[in-house]
Amino acid sequence: MGLRERKKHRTRLALCDAAFELFLEQGFESTTVDQIAAAVDVSPRTFFRYFGSKEDLALDYTVEYDELITTALAARPEDEPPFQALTNAYRTFIHALEVGAAEDPARFVRQRRVIEGNPHLMAASFARMAETEKKLTAEIARRQGTDPEIDQRPRLLVAFITAAIRVGSECPIEATTSLAELLGKMESVLSLVEQALDPGWCQFSLGSSGQVATKASSPG
Repeated sequence: MGLRERKKHRTRLALCDAAFELFLEQGFESTTVDQIAAAVDVSPRTFFRYFGSKEDLALDYTVEYDELITTALAARPEDEPPFQALTNAYRTFIHALEVGAAEDPARFVRQRRVIEGNPHLMAASFARMAETEKKLTAEIARRQGTDPEIDQRPRLLVAFITAAIRVGSECPIEATTSLAELLGKMESVLSLVEQALDPGWCQFSLGSSGQVATKASSPG
């Protein structure tokens, strides 16, 4: 980045860090845009150059994570079974989180605590995740040459794994949790998912009549 871009990036991060500190200290609802701007010594007008609202700021990092997971899935080999493709994509995603948070490992944990501590932000976060799940479902269905409106397994597969990731990424506000611990939990739930399902269950295709034809899995 050039000098101007680096300065804008630093200001954006400073606004985020100040906001999350205030959210944790006095609550999301009680924190104002004026307070966030004052903490960084900028004007509210400057704040709105970067974010449309304090909710947009609180959920801003989720946009990047949407891009990370959808890109990771698209990069998996075309002949990789969908179950492995999605779990491996999430492992790439977890590694990207670890690398991206190297500058400030505590930032991701603070963000998760704020969101989980506020019902409104949690609802908004779930809504954004639902949009990500639609993209992942479309990619799984494309790889298998099936129609997700007829065959519900692409959607069920995505919902199952993303639900596991949500469990692994839980970060209660009162808990003492490090980034390493959080990423370890996410990796652990992926391993549990792999133990719970036979990958062969989602080897499927559509017959000429449009009905789902399932490839039988071997016993066990």
